[in-house]
Amino acid sequence: MRATFIDSSQKDVRLMALRTPSRPLRGISAAVALLAVGAAGCADLVDSAKDGAKKAARQRSVFSLEPGDCYNPNSEAVEGEALAIEVVPCDEPHRGQVVGEFTLDEEGKFPGDEAIWAIADQRCPVEAGKFAPDTWALPKGVGILYYTPTKESWATGDRAVSCTYTKESGTFTGSLKVGADSLEPAQRTYLQGANAVYDALWTNQPDTDVEEDLEGYKAQAEAVATALDAHLKGLRGIEGAETGKLRAQLEKTAGHWKKAADAGDVDAFYLAYDPAFTGLDPNKTVPARKELGLATTVPADDAEAWAG
Repeated sequence: MRATFIDSSQKDVRLMALRTPSRPLRGISAAVALLAVGAAGCADLVDSAKDGAKKAARQRSVFSLEPGDCYNPNSEAVEGEALAIEVVPCDEPHRGQVVGEFTLDEEGKFPGDEAIWAIADQRCPVEAGKFAPDTWALPKGVGILYYTPTKESWATGDRAVSCTYTKESGTFTGSLKVGADSLEPAQRTYLQGANAVYDALWTNQPDTDVEEDLEGYKAQAEAVATALDAHLKGLRGIEGAETGKLRAQLEKTAGHWKKAADAGDVDAFYLAYDPAFTGLDPNKTVPARKELGLATTVPADDAEAWAG
């Protein structure tokens, strides 16, 4: 569901991977509230007014967002169209943080939301990976959300896309920034390879069953196999017993993905795919991650995907 404000300087807001939270708005008049709570209610109203004034002072145009900014949307629903946003210090509770931005190259007429979202789907995860390389270390419920031009703002020359990490509901405290420069070489190498493997898996996931799109699944398998080869090359340069065990296991897994990519029919594909997918179970990477000093709690979505 989208909440739309009729204004030529809005930004369209779209959330990747998370569902849009929704709740009814409930209101009560100040007069009724005052009768109900008496003098104590007066103090509450004053505090509320102070909070409102602080929030108003922190309002910023969505066009002025910069990487590193922590913010709260002005509505409960995170998707829709937005004109302004509340920017707050990162040490205060907030729902999102800007992790990167880029400019669309397209000229001419507005290409449409779907075309812009397709670009953002590809580029925002890359920007997010630079800002916070280890997705396992993110607070629970945080996902990628981006601000993109609307048809109206496009006509004024707007081509900017702001990529954020935003919490579906609730808030988190502190900055999410853990740039690649702050990581040890082995940590950086591992995360680059591992992130590329899972990106290849999910971004190439067909929308239909294998029987309906065998070629699409074979293309996914080829992409995963290629990413695994690059990951394995990086792992060979990392010392450690647990990392060595993971490397040996992933070498077998890569073989299964290659068989899936070369499958001549649906049955052959399934025979290769089952051990290939199981071989990427993130739980199998926990000992190596611990050895490398990385986060070791499997994200809930990943745990669910391999739970069966």
